[in-house]
Amino acid sequence: MNHYTPTSLRDFQGKRPNVANRVLIDPSAVVLGDVSLADDVSVWPQATIRGDMHSISIGERTSVQDSSVLHITHAGPFNPDGFPLQIGADVTIGHGAMLHGCTVGDRVLVGMGAIIMDGAVVESDVVVAAGALVTPGKQLRSGYLYAGTPAREVRGLSQKELDFFVYVAGNYVKLKDQHIAELETI
Repeated sequence: MNHYTPTSLRDFQGKRPNVANRVLIDPSAVVLGDVSLADDVSVWPQATIRGDMHSISIGERTSVQDSSVLHITHAGPFNPDGFPLQIGADVTIGHGAMLHGCTVGDRVLVGMGAIIMDGAVVESDVVVAAGALVTPGKQLRSGYLYAGTPAREVRGLSQKELDFFVYVAGNYVKLKDQHIAELETI
């Protein structure tokens, strides 16, 4: 069952967000326009997901934490095709992160306050450290931790760290389900 208030989802120019099954959207969040949320996605308080000039897709079991901003890059004279925002499955987007017109693979941890800019590609199985700045067009290779401003490859990830991605995603699915159960009693 989906839980959100009517003001959480907003149409824009005939495009309405597509929300799959068992999705939690906090009533204080805004999901607008050409946005697709897959099964078990959670969107937490004050998050903004704005697909007003291009599309946004978010994969299964991905968590968009409090006050995150997700947007696109519009098509125009300086970028004829623009950039959609594409986020894979089992991604945890930390509090206050900003993702703009980029591609994020599966099993990625985006740290609190991190910024991933236009045209950047984050392959699967990556950690983007808290406060990191991934500059436009940069590609982050699978299996590494990236930190700093601008973000640089710091070291390879251990198997324990790689296993953590699925654990964290599953933990947020459980928490989301607890929130849904509470909402069902109201």
